[in-house]
This record gives sequence, C-alpha cells and structure tokens, in this order.
Amino acid sequence: MTETLKPNSYAALDAANHFHPYSNARRIENQGPMVISKGKGIYVWDDDGKKYLEAMAGLWSVAVGFGEERLVKAATKQLELLPYYPSFSHKSHPAVAELSHKLVNMVGLDMSRVHFTNSGSEANDTAMKFVWYYNNALNRPKKKKIISRIKAYHGITIASGSLTGLPLMHNDFDLPISQVFHTLCPHYWREGLEGESEEEFSTRCANELEKLILKEDPETIAAFIGEPVMGAGGLIVPPEGYWKKIQAVCNKYDILIIADEVINGFGRTGTKFACELYGIKPDFIVLSKQITSSYMPMAAVLMTDKIYQVIADNTEKNVMFGSGFTASAHPVACAVALENIKILEEDKLMERVPILEPHFQKRLKMLEEIDIVGEARGVGLMGAVEVVHDKSPSKPFDPIGSAGPVIAECAHKNGLIVRAIGDTLAVCPPLIITEEQIDELFDKFSQSLIDGSKILANR
Repeated sequence: MTETLKPNSYAALDAANHFHPYSNARRIENQGPMVISKGKGIYVWDDDGKKYLEAMAGLWSVAVGFGEERLVKAATKQLELLPYYPSFSHKSHPAVAELSHKLVNMVGLDMSRVHFTNSGSEANDTAMKFVWYYNNALNRPKKKKIISRIKAYHGITIASGSLTGLPLMHNDFDLPISQVFHTLCPHYWREGLEGESEEEFSTRCANELEKLILKEDPETIAAFIGEPVMGAGGLIVPPEGYWKKIQAVCNKYDILIIADEVINGFGRTGTKFACELYGIKPDFIVLSKQITSSYMPMAAVLMTDKIYQVIADNTEKNVMFGSGFTASAHPVACAVALENIKILEEDKLMERVPILEPHFQKRLKMLEEIDIVGEARGVGLMGAVEVVHDKSPSKPFDPIGSAGPVIAECAHKNGLIVRAIGDTLAVCPPLIITEEQIDELFDKFSQSLIDGSKILANR
C-alpha cells in the first residue's frame, strides 16, 4: 500500500501550516461573554431573555435537562440531613455506600470498587496514581509510563493535562510530563491513507502503538488511556476494529487499560457505557459529568478486584492510602447522583438513545450536503461536523481554527448553542430531547452553517 498522505491528514496540515491544526483557539473580534441566567429542559435563557436550545447539554453533561426538581429536592433533603462529612479515617455515610454499590452493579465489566473525586480531571489524575501505586506494590518500579493519544482529552491537572493530547492544554504549562506519551489519533477521515480501509487503518493504529511500546521498552509501559469515543478533541468515533486491536497490543505487553467514560457514560452512545458498545475490557473506568447531570461536581474511578486487592495489600503495608480530597464522596453530590441515576432508569432515558439515534444521526449526516461541511460524524446522541474551505481535497480554512467560532456565533444568533472545537462544531444534547426537538436542533444548525459560510466567503 502506498504511504501517500491524504491531503486532509493532520500530518499534511502540519507540513503545510507549520503548527498543529488545533493549537490555535480563536475568538470573534469584540466577542463578549454570554451570560446564561436560567434553564429548563433542553433550553436556556441569557440575561437579556433570549432563548437557546442547549445542544451541548452544558458541557456534554446535563443528561436529565435543566431545572429538574427531583435533583433540587434530593440535594435539599441531603443538605438538611447531613450537609457534609469526609470519607477519611474509616469514616463514611449512607449515601456513598449506596452509590458505590449502585455504580458497581450498573457498570459491571468486572468493576468491584469505587474511589470518588470531584471532577474528571481529578479522577484521571488519581487513576494515574493508582497505576503507579499498583506497579510499585508489584515491585515493578520502572513500569510507570502512560500512553494516551493525539487529540485525546483527559483533563487539565498536571497529570491529566499531560494525558490530554491537545497542544493548547500544554503550551507554556511545561506539559506533558516525562512519563506520558501520545500515539496516533484514530480519526480515519483525517488520518487514513489513500486506499486504506477502516480496518486497515485500525491495524496501523495498533501497529503504531506497538512501535511506541517497543521503542520505550514494554517493561516501562504501565497503562494505555483512551476515551471510547473521543469528545473534546473533536468527537472522533473509533474506526472498525480499533478497540479490539488496541486491546490485543496492551494485553500482549501486560499494559493496563483506563477507559475514560467521562463524556461517553450513562447512555450517551446508545449503551449504558461505551465499553459495552466497543467490547472494551478495562482495568479502570473513569466517570463524571452525567453521573449527576453536573448539578453537583462528582467523578469516580472504578477498578477491578484484581487491581483493588494489590492496592489494598500495599496500603496495609503503608498503614494508609495517602490520596483523597476534602469533598470526595460529598454526601450532597452522592444524593444527587443517586437521584439522577434513578431518573435515567425510571424514565428510560438511556434506552431512548438507540431509539432516537437513527433520526439524530440521519439529520447529522444530511449536514454534509452543505458546501463547507467536510465530514459529519457521531454515535448515539452525540455528533459533530468538521468544516473545510474546499471539500476537494478537504482544504482547511486559513488560518485553521478560524471558521468554527464564526459558525458558533451564527448559531447563537439563531438560538442554538453548539461547541466550536477548532473548525469542528459539536452537539451533545440532553438525553430528554424529543424527535421534534432533534429536528429543531438540526434546522438551526443547518441554517447556522449556511449563514457562517456566507460570512466566511466574504472574508
């Protein structure tokens, strides 16, 4: 097979423009802040009273919609009963015990234990510490390197920001740290070679991972971390066979797998958790966002019993496990999470996703008929379009990253909130959305792309 790069590949864009295509976050000139003052269902209103369809569920997270009274009541009841108590020094409270059991049973996948944090960033940071602790307990002091992917998003702490594969999160922060490496982004439309099938591209991704492992020495590689579907890096759906091949490489070299389900989890992709959808068998699963519909900050690291027992035995040796946060397993957050999950289950919101998915994805794909849309991609109730200056051969806008914010601003004018990720526009509405509201979303999205294309054509 020829190694000729597609004209739209990241490498080709780098060669032509001398910087990574998502390294420059751009704003509209004189663009001010949007102040959102209230929300109800899938809609929010700004401080001038303008109504918007919130097509990003806040930040990939408000599953049950805005203004859900049951969550307000759950928080109020817990505040009145026990507003706060730490989960330190052998102390606990009923809500965290109930939530831990609920999550383990709900997730399955051999997960047996839960450790709580306040955000996905903290959770991925903690997962990395768990991996190091685990390998020290097994007397493998060199096995500490973590492999992530270009364009991955795993947070913004020093550790999780290093795992993130976006230059914007590294520039002038002295990141990534030395123990973190990044392998090929599994974006077939951008990274696939001429004549290369999805399956062949997945094989190449796995081969690239194995080359990196061998280069760095398998005895030093501790874990591979990945979002089943990449979110904040541009909503990238894995190509055919990708996760099966990646897992095979990790298993070959005794490398742990951390599945970052912060955006994917709780039904977003059409199954309860995206690991089910792609056949991933992780050692750790990281959850956040839709765990409370972001009504309260919360995240969780779930692990298998194999991992837990090693950590527990080592902790007995060390007298204590020296990692946690003041607000870990906060009782109010636990109460809200429990009620949020009840709503997801009782209202069958997770089961609705595969029912709504065909219409959602059909309307998404129809956006490719618009001249500036190079690719529309998605799964479940999440999707994105990547805009280009010219579809043949998928020539990007110059400067790269300048078109997305223009279209996002057009969407605001049309009463729609989307997210501009460079020149990718993402949507991820609350799970309560109806088929009629899906049509409203994509009617506004289509018009915003058309409006934006006219502005960009006159520049």
